[in-house]
Amino acid sequence: MTDIVIEPLTAEAFAPFGDVLDTAGTPDKMINQGLCGRYHDRATLDFGGGRAGISVFDAEERALPLTLDMVERHPDGSQAFLPMSRKPFLVIVAPDDGGRPGAPRAFLTAPGQGVNYHRGTWHGVLTPLHGPGTFAVVDRIGPGDNLEEHWFDTPFRVVAPG
Repeated sequence: MTDIVIEPLTAEAFAPFGDVLDTAGTPDKMINQGLCGRYHDRATLDFGGGRAGISVFDAEERALPLTLDMVERHPDGSQAFLPMSRKPFLVIVAPDDGGRPGAPRAFLTAPGQGVNYHRGTWHGVLTPLHGPGTFAVVDRIGPGDNLEEHWFDTPFRVVAPG
């Protein structure tokens, strides 16, 4: 089994796969009588043949090391995960390699960070490392099958650095 060492989530490292949703940098605008910073338009939402919807997911807490045997992608729309607690969670992605996932990478979010997977990005399932595992999810609502799964012949093991 090949080990995947978890990396910190940064906008630069994650850019090929999607957007990091956080409050890094200076707010684009101050609103609400100067009491609230607005970090404007942080994700490229992309929905084909449907509409954006907001769902709430409640995922089981996982532990490391984690066995990665499957990734999925959504060919008809992007998918954003916004934690409803300030707990870090694990984000697993893989580049597309001719219609199949390439070598997976794993990232650990900082407290308060979310992610938006670009349309068609291979990614692992929702993986909170601490409870509660409650997330607001913005994704495509519409007709058709917007899910493709790939099961690895040989699973990977996701491990903490060091």
